[in-house]
Amino acid sequence: MSNKALISAGLAAVLAAGAISTAQAAGKEKCYGVAKAGQNDCANLAGTHSCAGQSAKDNDIGEWKAVAAGTCKDLGGYTKAEAKAKLASMES
Repeated sequence: MSNKALISAGLAAVLAAGAISTAQAAGKEKCYGVAKAGQNDCANLAGTHSCAGQSAKDNDIGEWKAVAAGTCKDLGGYTKAEAKAKLASMES
């Protein structure tokens, strides 16, 4: 890997980690299953993409959006563990 590619990858990782940390520090939580198509905040549970804005359908259980802490259940969403369990039960 070239130095330029290595630096770019490192910078992208730092920026992504900073965005997630900022969302969590600002009284937010990850809420799965509530993002509209193209409005997810980052990677999905299936690992088919790793960027924000790439969800293909509304309310996909594997996609998440940062919401105000304590509001996820009110929105009809799931925690990461709940979303993983629901996906696993759907696959069986």
